[in-house]
Amino acid sequence: MKKTKRITLAAMLLSVMMILGYIESLFPVIVGVPGIKIGLSNSVLMLSLYWLGIPFSFMLMLGKVVLTAFTFGSLQSMQYALAGGLLSLLVMMATMKLLPSATTIGVGVLGAVFHNIGQMTVAILQLQTGVLVYYLAILMVVGILTGTLTGYIARGLIDRLPKRLFV
Repeated sequence: MKKTKRITLAAMLLSVMMILGYIESLFPVIVGVPGIKIGLSNSVLMLSLYWLGIPFSFMLMLGKVVLTAFTFGSLQSMQYALAGGLLSLLVMMATMKLLPSATTIGVGVLGAVFHNIGQMTVAILQLQTGVLVYYLAILMVVGILTGTLTGYIARGLIDRLPKRLFV
């Protein structure tokens, strides 16, 4: 793929990821339970992983974390997003490499669950309390549900978008 096409594609995918993240931040999934989001932008990241590879996807994740924090969040929110994003991306990459038969739903579930683990690890370290481990149990169930949804959406994107646009 030509360099200009890759840069253009990166900008478009990053824009879509940021817009999806902003839209879902306007609608809390469960009122009264902090920090729960669907993670729709993860579907776009998964599409990138499948079609464009690890370096491209890493840059997308990093770009979304940084730009979202500076646009809608804070440096503290960037720490949580970066921890969750890195761990999630690493686990999704490892799953795709070690288990090539894994479905997008399986990859999405693992990505969501480990995103929550990454964020809770930062929270436990910053707040210096292990009590948050109990909240992680709730986040695991939510991660399974949201990961299933994002994996399903990613499968739909992969099946319906023309691959020639990406490779």
